Parts: sequence; C-alpha cells; structure tokens
Amino acid sequence: MKLLSLCSVFLLVSSLLHAADSRPNVLFIAIDDQNDWIGCMGGHPQVKTPAIDALAKRGTLFASAHCQAPLCNPSRSSLLTGLRPSSTGIYGLAPGIREVEQTKTHITLPQTFTQAGYFTFNSGKIYHDGSMRGKDQKAEFNEWGNRGPMPKPKTPFANLPGPDRHPAMDWGVFPEKDEDNADWKIADSAIDALKRAPADKPFFIAAGFRLPHVPCYASQKWFDLYPDADLKMPPVKEDDRADLPKFADFLHWKLPEPRLSTLRKFNEWRPLVRAYLACVSFMDSQVGRLMHELEAAGRLDNTIIVLWGDHGWHLGEKLITGKNTLWERSTRVPLIFAGPGIKPGQVCTSPVELLDIFPSLLALAKMPARPDLEGHSLMPQFQDATAPREWPAITTHNQGNHTIRTHDWRYIRYADGSEELYNMKNDPNEWTNLAKAPQHTAKKAELAKWLPKIDKGPVPGSKSRILTYDPATKEAIWEDMPIDKSAPLPEP
Repeated sequence: MKLLSLCSVFLLVSSLLHAADSRPNVLFIAIDDQNDWIGCMGGHPQVKTPAIDALAKRGTLFASAHCQAPLCNPSRSSLLTGLRPSSTGIYGLAPGIREVEQTKTHITLPQTFTQAGYFTFNSGKIYHDGSMRGKDQKAEFNEWGNRGPMPKPKTPFANLPGPDRHPAMDWGVFPEKDEDNADWKIADSAIDALKRAPADKPFFIAAGFRLPHVPCYASQKWFDLYPDADLKMPPVKEDDRADLPKFADFLHWKLPEPRLSTLRKFNEWRPLVRAYLACVSFMDSQVGRLMHELEAAGRLDNTIIVLWGDHGWHLGEKLITGKNTLWERSTRVPLIFAGPGIKPGQVCTSPVELLDIFPSLLALAKMPARPDLEGHSLMPQFQDATAPREWPAITTHNQGNHTIRTHDWRYIRYADGSEELYNMKNDPNEWTNLAKAPQHTAKKAELAKWLPKIDKGPVPGSKSRILTYDPATKEAIWEDMPIDKSAPLPEP
C-alpha cells in the first residue's frame, strides 16, 4: 500500500511538472511611438516591414487597436496594470505606478508571470524610463537586461531653431553600424535571454524597442530604402484645424516636438518623414532577429508572441508632429498576437484596446482571470476575427478629455464640454468635424454613453504634459501655467 501511495505521489508530481513544462512561453515585444506606418496596417504606402508583416500572417492582426493614453508613461502604466488612466489619475510622464497609492502594490502583468514561476526578463523600454525604481524592479522581472540609451552624434543633424531645442528632436544617418544602435543592443540582450532560458520552465521575455521614437537615427542602408525623390508625404489639409474647438490645442499646448509650420520653414519635414520610415524598417529588422532566434531555439511552436506599440505619432497630420492628441494618428497602434491558441492569417477590424492584452495573456496561459482588470479578453477574436465585440476603444489624455472609437465613428469630448465627431468610414483623415451638425446629435449621445464613469484628477506628483481645467473659473492650466485662450497654438 505504501509503495502504491509513493507511486501515486510520483505520478501526481510528474503530472504537475509536465503541466508546468507545457505552459506557453511569452515573447512580449513593445515599440515606442509606432503609428500605423507598418506594411500590414497600410498606414504608409512605401513602408517596408517584412518581419512584422510575417508575424501578422502567423497570427491575428488587430487592425484597429488603440492606446489608452497618447503618451508613454500613462499608456504603458495602463497596459501593465490593466487599469485606465482615468481610473488611476496617471496622466503625465511622472509619477511611476509604484509611487501612486492606488497602484503601489497592484500586481502587474510581468509580475503575474514572475509569481507564476516563469523565467522573466526585460530588455529595452517596457516601463517608461525612470518610472520603475531599482528597489521595485526585481519583483517585476527576474532579470533586467540592456535598456539601450540611444547613441548621440557630436552635433545634431536636424536644422531646427532655438538654443533650448530638446536634444531628442533630431534625425539623420547615425550611427554608421547597425550594431551600435540601441535597438540592436536591446535585441541582442533579449536574444541572449532566449538562448539561456531554462528548459524546465516557461519564459516571459520582454523586448522594448526605442525606435521610431525620436531621435530617429539609423544607418545609411535603411535610409536607402526610401529615396528622397520618391518619398510620399502624409496627406495634410491646410485648414485642418479650422473646425476644431480651441480646447483641442490645449492638449499639446507647449511641446518639444516641432509644428509642421516649423518643419516647413526649416526644410525638415521630408527629412523627418524619411528618417521615421528608415527607423521603422530598422526596428522591424530587430523583430526579425528575435523571431529567428526563437525558431532556432526550438521554442517557437509553444510561444505566444504579442507585439504592440504604446501610442502613435503625427508626422504633419493636423499640422503637428508628436503625440498628445485624441485623433487617429495618436491613438492607433500595432497589435499582433501569434502562437498557440491563436488562428493564423486573420485580421480583426473591430476596435480593441491595449488594455485587452493583460486579460488575453492570462487566458492564453490558462491563468485565473482577474476581475480588477478593465480590459476584455480577445479569446473570441483569436479563433474568429469577426466574432462580435460590444466595447469601443477609449483613449484619455488628462482628466476630462476622452475619445470613443467604434468601427465607423470617433467621438471626442474635452474637459470644457466641447466636442468633435468624425465618420471614420467616409473621412479616415478626420478632416471634417461633424459635432455641430444637428443630424448627428443622437449619434453623439449614443457614443457619449461610453465615456469613463470614473474620471480622476491627476495624482500627486504628476508632471510633464499635465493639463487641468477648472469648470468654475473656466481656466485651463498647462504644466502649472495658465493658458491664454486668445493665443494661437505656440510653434516650437
């Protein structure tokens, strides 16, 4: 009887170990400031991204995925906690989640896999730079690899005005060798982790690429893919801002990113567009390196790959560059899932959110669902891209400023109550604001029902890109300075 019991225990332990061994790995790839200029997304007719396009064919591309905030820290904080910016009050480049009372002990996405016994590794930019302090890092990932600060030339390439120009506002051919670029080193670090990942447990390996975030630096061969003489520029309507409420300006009132007028004045619009495309292609090549190593390691078939971007980036549309807006160019991002449990070759056109990544990975890894998460699992769409989805995508930029994106419509409500409405099917460039048209009153009311019910003010310590509005005084304040409502949009 004792022998039988010992055998039973051995079989039980063996079964549990086998179950643990068979859990899927996760390769978690982030891209910084990547809009829809990716081949499979159709955002730019010339962009070349063979690695990401191949990954999309391996799995399901969510062609209308949207961020929860058009800024690095709040977007990444939202994705990694599974909570909306309006639910936490994290809107600026600071503070990080462990400095906020509500999220101080919240179990994040990486932490969930670390606590589940996965080998977890992070290279590059997953959390916003500086937002995760050293004392808190070990609980998130077992190991932190090369985070790859971008190399800098001795002098800037871009011809931009002002002694106070931000050092990141630059673009050009640099460095000479790909191996000296930050994203190559980030990929190297993740590749090393893939090679030495334990064979007896699953892994969660994260690689956060820095490009195409400015400064847009890549070697000559990537610029050669986009000859200047043949370059197609993004479509721009010269009076595009004429039908916008004034409050739309306030969301990006004073920023280091140059306005389109400045780029034109100094002949830097084409160089920026070309550099952005070159950097996208170089970054794509690093995704290709990761995929090649995953296959070489023999772990491709049991690995869930998720590729995402934290928010988009304007390159002249709405007469600006940068993010910090509630329009399509800022909110639409790449999102691809591939691997076990995901049907290949699919394109889902329903709007989804970066918030959906957390619950979806829990479901794919057969971990318990979390009722505190605000996203929704994409499991139905992994099997059928046309499966119905009842929720729109919601993006927030500071308290009271939200956009609702459905399949055919975008509705924006600003903190002062002003509005924008676009028929995205007929007007994909968002050139005609329909908010004041009486025939669309019912549509606005229908979309407004999705506005967040929780809409917290900025948490203590909030700074950088913070906009507040006092409905009593009707005063808008940008980064602690009152906004002169009669002033034109400043032009850096």
